[in-house]
Amino acid sequence: MSTPEELQAEIQRLKDENEKLKKPNARGVISLKVSEKGAVSVYGLGRFPVTLYKEQWVKLLERDVEIRQFIADNEGKLKKKED
Repeated sequence: MSTPEELQAEIQRLKDENEKLKKPNARGVISLKVSEKGAVSVYGLGRFPVTLYKEQWVKLLERDVEIRQFIADNEGKLKKKED
């Protein structure tokens, strides 16, 4: 069982973490975190993080040239998100 002091410290840690999560990321700032399930979460691209497991990120990043070419080939069909 935890002591009252340990419980109070954990409550404070959770409150601090909650406040940090409430603050929006500075515009254009991308940050990375390891999720509770061990995946990589990228914050700062939109309202919600993009979360993939390590193998999924590696598979995606290995195709960066193909993805960039696809975007270039379809530039006229793609919309740009306004910040």
